[in-house]
Formats: sequence, structure tokens, C-alpha cells
Amino acid sequence: MAVAEQARRLLARLAATADSAVPALPFLHRALLLPLLSAASKALRLSRLLSSYRPRRALPVPVVSVGNLTWGGNGKTPMVDFLARSFHHIGVSPLLLTRGYAGGDESRMLRRRLSDTSAKIGVGANRAAVATSMLDTYGYAHLHNDAFPPPSPSAKIGVAILDDGMQHRSLLRDVEIVMINGLTPWGNTHLIPRGPMREPLTALTRAHIVVIHHANLVPEAQLKTIVSTVQDNGATCPVFFSKLVPSHIFEVNQPLQRLPLHVLHGITVLCVSAIGCPDAFIHSVKEIGPLKIERLDFSDHHFFSAHDLQLIQDTLKKLVYQHKNDAVVLVTEKDYDRDPDALRTLDAKKVMCCPETQFLAASVSGPVGLLLPCFLF
Repeated sequence: MAVAEQARRLLARLAATADSAVPALPFLHRALLLPLLSAASKALRLSRLLSSYRPRRALPVPVVSVGNLTWGGNGKTPMVDFLARSFHHIGVSPLLLTRGYAGGDESRMLRRRLSDTSAKIGVGANRAAVATSMLDTYGYAHLHNDAFPPPSPSAKIGVAILDDGMQHRSLLRDVEIVMINGLTPWGNTHLIPRGPMREPLTALTRAHIVVIHHANLVPEAQLKTIVSTVQDNGATCPVFFSKLVPSHIFEVNQPLQRLPLHVLHGITVLCVSAIGCPDAFIHSVKEIGPLKIERLDFSDHHFFSAHDLQLIQDTLKKLVYQHKNDAVVLVTEKDYDRDPDALRTLDAKKVMCCPETQFLAASVSGPVGLLLPCFLF
């Protein structure tokens, strides 16, 4: 395993370590790494504080920010996809603004998934500048309560969706949607890099809508605890629950050919992923019903090296030999879009991808798709 990948895994383990478990860590981790990580966390807190005073830019269209308080696995990208399709279906052309972090797997996935919609995608670290350029290119539509939904679809941009936008303070926003991973909502509550938190829990006061993701994998009592924590930290907004459901399968060399989920029945599946919450992926695959599941987990946004691909190939051959039946590699959409050519170097018919669709349960305030216009138009 590469040194960089080992370092990322070590940081992830330390970030998941609660204060009560620190005495059990190796001495060097306690004496050297944790103090450094804690100091870096304090520096991040100061940086966030200073950035909150910088001037912010307003766009001529409503802005919906989709963000989170912790790293990875919170369902931001599926929510952006869900919102973009929702706006498209009511005749509002959305502009998606994304940074294209760590190779841009999310932006490539969104571009592929939304190719049949009116959505435009702008990629760049300076999202205010990207938005200005896109608005100049495509124009924008003024939408108000008396003209919503629009009488006819327009190619002009009607709304901007800010992907991973909660900590991107340079743009004003009309709606702040905060995604929470129901499986690991706050980690050890420390700020990055000592923990997984990007901001303290008090930042929830900025939320207009909170969505607890992977809610179907969490006991009801734990969901109630998460909701209570949200409310205890000053958030008085509606809370929704979401889940990801597998929609179909495709082979990496034939991405346009949709295969039914039952093609995985009765075979061994090697789940390979480099995402923020691999446990949720494993649970989704279990629901499909393969004969047996094995897994290879890599750190979030990891690019598969030649060594990784050889490990995947060797593991697949070993599983075929052990279980005396057919076996396939199954990856997530993000893994496919990060580097499809690398995956195609394996036996392409043995490597499949499992797209998933976002579903939201309505809260007492009603469906989120009906709630958003109340904030925006």
C-alpha cells in the first residue's frame, strides 16, 4: 500500500478516535500526532472565523447551498442531483457550482447523470467567478412568486446550486441545506484534522433545511438523538430523512446498457470503493441479494494505482477459487467516474457499477421539493 494511502488511513482512524479512547493509542500517536492535529484544528477554527468576515457576492438568481459539517459520506452529491432534477422538471434551469475537488469525480458523475436535463455545471475553486461566467454565457431568468413555476421551460439559468457550499462563504445563499450522515453524524466532535468536523455544531444555526442521510440504516432512537442535537444547537428548521437505493447495474465497458439488479443474485460480489461511507454501500449491495460479499475499502477520492488494480484482480481470482462460483467486482458511481479507464484494464465483463437514487421522506413541513420554492421565489 502506498505511503500516502497509509497516511490517509491513519488520519481517518485518529479522527474517529474519541477522547476516552486516546489512552489506548500507540505512544507516538498520543505524544506526537495528536498534539499536532489538535493545533491544526485550532488553526482551522481561527481561519473559519476570519473567513466569515470577508465580503460575500450576491448572484442575480436564487442560490441553494448543499453542504455538511463533517467530511465524507453525507449524501451531498446525490442531493445536488436530486435538486437539479427537481428544478428541471418544473421548468427551472439549474446551474451547479462545484469545486471539482480531488480529481473531480463528483462533477464528472453529475455531468453524466444530468446529461438529459437543462442543468449546467460550472467547475472551479472560485465559484463566484465561475457563476458570473456561466450567467454571462447562458443568461438568467427572474423568477418570482407570481411566476412560479414558470409558464414554460427556459434555457436561461433560474437557480444556482452550490455543491459542498456550507464552508464556501464567498457567495450569499438563499437556502442552506445541511446534510448529516446518520451512521456517523459528528464523529468525535473535534475539528479537522483531529476529528471529522469542518465547523462546530453551533454552525447548524445557519441551516434552513437539515437532511439526515442513510436514515434507513439507523435505529429510530439514534435518529431522534440526532434531531435533538440539531435542535439543541439552535437549528429550528425542518428536518428530512434520506436514503440511497440501487437503481440498476452496468458493466464499465457498456455504461449505457442498464442491467437489472438481479444479475448479482447467486454470485460472489467484491465491493471496491474509495468513498466517504463504504458501509452504506455494502448495506445497499446486501439488499440486492448476492450469494456472498467481500470488500476492499480505500480512502475517499483515492485513485486506483497499478498495485491497487493488481490487488483487485488477485482478490477476484481468489474468491472464484474459494467459492467455486462466478464473481464480479462492483464499484460505486463515484469510483467509476473518477477513473473509468483504469477499471477497464481489468476484465471489463467482471467489473460492474451500481448507481443509486436518492429518496427523501417527507417531514412535518411537507416534501422538500415543495418547501424550496417558499424560500426562493
